[in-house]
Amino acid sequence: MILTRLDRYILKIATVASIVLLIGLTSVIWVTQALREVDLITGKGQTVLIFFTVTLLSLPALIAGIAPVALFMATLYTLNRLNGDSELIVMNAAGIAPYRLTKPFIVLTIAVSLLVGWMSLSVMPSGFRALRDLITTIRADFVANVVKEGQFVSLESGVTFHYRERSGDALVGIFMQDRRDPNQPAIYVAERGRTADVDGQNFLMLERGTIQRENKQDTTSIISFDRYALNLSALSGDATGGAGEGSGDKVIYKPRERTTWSLLNQDRNEHYYKTQEGRFRAELHNRLSAPLYPIAFMLIAFAFVGEARTTRQGRASAIQAAIFIVGATRIGAYAAWTASVRSPSAALLLYLLPIGAIVLSVALILYGERLRPVLARLAAPLLAPINGLTARLRRA
Repeated sequence: MILTRLDRYILKIATVASIVLLIGLTSVIWVTQALREVDLITGKGQTVLIFFTVTLLSLPALIAGIAPVALFMATLYTLNRLNGDSELIVMNAAGIAPYRLTKPFIVLTIAVSLLVGWMSLSVMPSGFRALRDLITTIRADFVANVVKEGQFVSLESGVTFHYRERSGDALVGIFMQDRRDPNQPAIYVAERGRTADVDGQNFLMLERGTIQRENKQDTTSIISFDRYALNLSALSGDATGGAGEGSGDKVIYKPRERTTWSLLNQDRNEHYYKTQEGRFRAELHNRLSAPLYPIAFMLIAFAFVGEARTTRQGRASAIQAAIFIVGATRIGAYAAWTASVRSPSAALLLYLLPIGAIVLSVALILYGERLRPVLARLAAPLLAPINGLTARLRRA
């Protein structure tokens, strides 16, 4: 695609605005999320490096979600700036059709869609997987080095850990209650134990103890053991549980932590897949449809504010309509993603929503003079409350 000097000028404005908005919005949301992890330092004795590593691993998910919105806002900003400086009017007077100005925005949109696709399909699942492994390591370090002698400490919801004293690198008098599954609570009691790393997984090796489990029939079973390996990732509810000596628990990664290739070639006989098939389906289609949303959001913005208009011609109403449609599309996509967990047909909406927005926007860009009056009459009842609220705020 050959860009003229005018195209490069518009592309520069839109690109700078997109980068500034993406960095700004991502930074604000990242800081709010990072504040939730301060407990890693204050409560779990981790270093600042671990703290930043944990929080930075969530950035790919933030970027994938924020980039389409940043592109939408950058498109609105660029077109408003060109209109405010009367540059759109000059271009229109020079015979440049509105759709001709989409070329630089299309170039930027392709770049953003590729970024979103890369983040959603590759970087984001890798980040979640690395975050899971790191949290497991942190949990092992927390059990071995941070929990104080004689204290009962809640490690996760429903899990309580205690040991009587420390003897070298071993913990003596271990007690752990696991009530995450109310139908089968368990109590682990052992004379001693120590943490160990086996094939990259962290285990708590218990010695000479018992496991007490209750079942639905209100009966209790007690199992005695000489040695027992408890996978510490099980404390987050993500593993199969404990295993006897000489065996190890297999960590079960959630759908969002699995690669896109593994989701496409999922073993349908896997027990976890059979119980969570809907979540696997929703995650896969959510990733595959993600690159469509930057295209839809940019075209929506251009369709409503891409033509030269004066202030009297209701440019504010056009911006409000664009924001309303983008918000409705994003909320609808989230609802479709949630519904696709239960219904396979709902997954189609993840594709139909952005594709429908793209088709409608292209029609407005090419045939706007005939379609806008009709859409304005249809949208008037929906925008009336927003216009009324805006008017009251201005009077106040």
